[in-house]
Amino acid sequence: MAKRGNGLGGSAVEISRRGRPNTWGVRTPLHYDPVQGMKVRFWIGREFATKTEANRALSKWLTEREAGTIVSRSDMKLGDWLDKWFAGHRVEDTTRAGYEPKIRLHIKPHIGSKKLKDVIDDDLDALYRMLEQAPCPSNNGKPLGAKSVRHIHNILSGAFDAAVAKRLISTNPAATANPPTIRQIKAQQRKYVTLDDASTARFIEDIWGPCGKRGCGPLHFCTRDAPLWTTYTATGTRRSEALGMKWHLIHWEDCAIELEWVCVEVGNKSVLRRLTKDGDDNAIIYADQALMSVLKIQWERQQAWREKLGSLWDDHDLVFARDGYRPRQGGITPGGPQDAGQVSARWRSTRERLDLPERFRIHDWRHSKVTNDLEAGENPVEVSANVRHHSPGYTMAQYGKSRAQGARKLAAGTAQRIGLGKIG
Repeated sequence: MAKRGNGLGGSAVEISRRGRPNTWGVRTPLHYDPVQGMKVRFWIGREFATKTEANRALSKWLTEREAGTIVSRSDMKLGDWLDKWFAGHRVEDTTRAGYEPKIRLHIKPHIGSKKLKDVIDDDLDALYRMLEQAPCPSNNGKPLGAKSVRHIHNILSGAFDAAVAKRLISTNPAATANPPTIRQIKAQQRKYVTLDDASTARFIEDIWGPCGKRGCGPLHFCTRDAPLWTTYTATGTRRSEALGMKWHLIHWEDCAIELEWVCVEVGNKSVLRRLTKDGDDNAIIYADQALMSVLKIQWERQQAWREKLGSLWDDHDLVFARDGYRPRQGGITPGGPQDAGQVSARWRSTRERLDLPERFRIHDWRHSKVTNDLEAGENPVEVSANVRHHSPGYTMAQYGKSRAQGARKLAAGTAQRIGLGKIG
């Protein structure tokens, strides 16, 4: 039999052993590994009992390589792969901002030094349990919640899926790991804080009341955010959606507001990007004429600022743009997008000043509106559509309190109609 050329796959060779029977070994052909970027050749095995077994192993390897199922023998560390995967991962900037600290703080310090090919589901399970139990410096010394750990699992699962596609590993270890369950996440979720219609009405009256102090007027800080807070209460929009509203998308005659932009935090600054939440490219919400009057007041105030600031005003067509109150040199310019973090800080001051519930967030106006609309007997389909939930069923499931109260009314009505109260 003619000898095979170099790189074409060697024949099985007998390997001498001391104190035990000799074994047979076989190596792969010299072949190019795209992951390592060079030609490699390695032992398939050195402990085969017979030459026939060794040749069968080589034939199997050649068949699997031809089929494209052979994985690379790269010694790449998990941390290095996460860096490479994350750098090329195509997601929104806000999603990247959420991924980065979790990879840097909660994954790489604990298992980032392990070889990618050596990570198994038990390693991931141990990581999840540790994160749920050990104090975390970035979480005020408290362990991470189930939702955060589940998010870390989802990040790892995506990274391992990409590694399988690149043939760095054969299977995704996250597929058989045991992250926190949806039930455990729901058990840790705090209840939404909501205000009823009467409390909301008192709030609106309070925020529009001028303080009467020196300098009080249309541009004074005391009623500075009244149009913004009113818009949240009346529409149930998210913080980012209200801050991204643009004047040319306000349809005055139709009493409609088109949501095409959002103002989101990326790193340490707020930027505008197109709305992608819930798949709505051009979401439209409908409002009452009273809210349109509030927006006209906001327009008049903004025109006053434009006139006062002149060339300093950097127009972005934003309804709730940064005003001229205490402008910062080199910082956010009047007319541009507001700093979302500063808006939340001003909300906390307003909440404290008006003695609202301590945990009541801007986003809880959304919960309050949906809850109050459902309790008032409004059409769940319209309620769901106006807050852009993907289905009325989701809206009803998320706001179970309203569903329970509605179910009791339904049961009472049924009992009355069929004369159930006459029994006994």
